Amino acid sequence: MAVMVAPFLWMALSAFKSEKDLGATPTVWIPEDWTLIHFEKLVGLLDVGAHFFNSTLVAVVVTACNLVFCSMLGYALAKLNFAGKRPVFALVMCALMVPGNLMLMPMFVMVSKMGLIDSYAALILPFAAGAFGVFLMRQFMTAIPDELLEAARIDGAGEWFIFWRIAMPLVKPALATLAIFTFLQSWNNFLWPLVATNDPGKYTLPVALATFAIDPTKTNGSNGVLMAGAFLVVLPVLLVFILLQRYFTQGIATAGLK
Repeated sequence: MAVMVAPFLWMALSAFKSEKDLGATPTVWIPEDWTLIHFEKLVGLLDVGAHFFNSTLVAVVVTACNLVFCSMLGYALAKLNFAGKRPVFALVMCALMVPGNLMLMPMFVMVSKMGLIDSYAALILPFAAGAFGVFLMRQFMTAIPDELLEAARIDGAGEWFIFWRIAMPLVKPALATLAIFTFLQSWNNFLWPLVATNDPGKYTLPVALATFAIDPTKTNGSNGVLMAGAFLVVLPVLLVFILLQRYFTQGIATAGLK
């Protein structure tokens, strides 16, 4: 735990250190003079608000789409009988084995031919549903008693009502787990936004900070500004995890029973 936490702690503390503390020898862990100057410099040199909005919009929409679409297919694979059910599930399992970077070029070609380069759609649509999410939701949906669903059908409930009002509330731990994983992956996604966008105005925060970090004329050799940017990237992910950790740990604890 110490090995994992130490770099993050160093980054977070360095974002509030003065230039004197950053260059001190021996190393100063706890800032003697707490300051927000690095955040002020970052905001002055980079349009943090616009890039933060881009990242938030993409991550939230991608997460919402995964929760809906993966749950729908997971429910169908777990509780409905239809032609081609086994081949569809086999296709989902095969998709889990394909490395994500291998799909980079086909996705770019498809998005380019659709004329979506430099758009929010290019950042969202390729990740609106994922094989892992379908598999996770299918496993949790399988644990829902069939007798409960049959009782609802006998009472006249349709499949949409059963799905939204009965099945979905019973898989909240799985939804929270999927939300955390999807939000984390979408927020930290760097390679695809870099490839799919040429307009700096559409850059997500990780891409904007990466291009900012390699420009010496902007950073002016200040590690504090870079640490402040890294802190802003990590902060939303921590907040999402803190808000959903109760459901997340419940989902992990019961995953072996599904």
